[in-house]
Amino acid sequence: MKDQMYPCLWFDGQARAAADFYCTIFPNSKNISDSGMVVIFELNGKRFMGLNGGPNFKFNEAVSFVIPCENQDEIDHYWNKLTADGGQESQCGWLKDKYGLSWQVVPSMLGELMSNPEKGQKVVQVFLKMKKFDIETLKNV
Repeated sequence: MKDQMYPCLWFDGQARAAADFYCTIFPNSKNISDSGMVVIFELNGKRFMGLNGGPNFKFNEAVSFVIPCENQDEIDHYWNKLTADGGQESQCGWLKDKYGLSWQVVPSMLGELMSNPEKGQKVVQVFLKMKKFDIETLKNV
C-alpha cells in the first residue's frame, strides 16, 4: 500500500468533519487515523488525506471527483447527500458540497450515449440544460 497514490484535501480546520461526512455517503468507507492536523480516511476503499491547513487555499472546479452511477437511485443518493446542508448545484451533473469540494455525479452510460452517431449530439444538448442528470430523459433522446 505504500506505493498507492492518494489525494490530499486542504481544509480550514474541518478535515475530520469532512471525512466523517463523506464516510456516511460512500459505501466501504472509514476513518483510519486522525492526528489533529491530518486525517486519513477511505471512501469506497480509496484512500484520502484531509489536511487542516488553514484558510490559505480553497477548493475550486479545477479539481473534481467523478462518481459514475449505474442508475437514477445512485445519482439521487449522491446528489442529495452531497448538496445537503449548504452544498450547491451546478450544471451537467456538477455540484459543490458544503466544504466547497467539486463532484461530478454522472450516469456510467453517459460516454456510450454521447458516442452514439445518431443521438450523441442530441444527448449533449439535453444534458447541457440539466443540473442533476436524469437517466431516463437521456436514454429517450
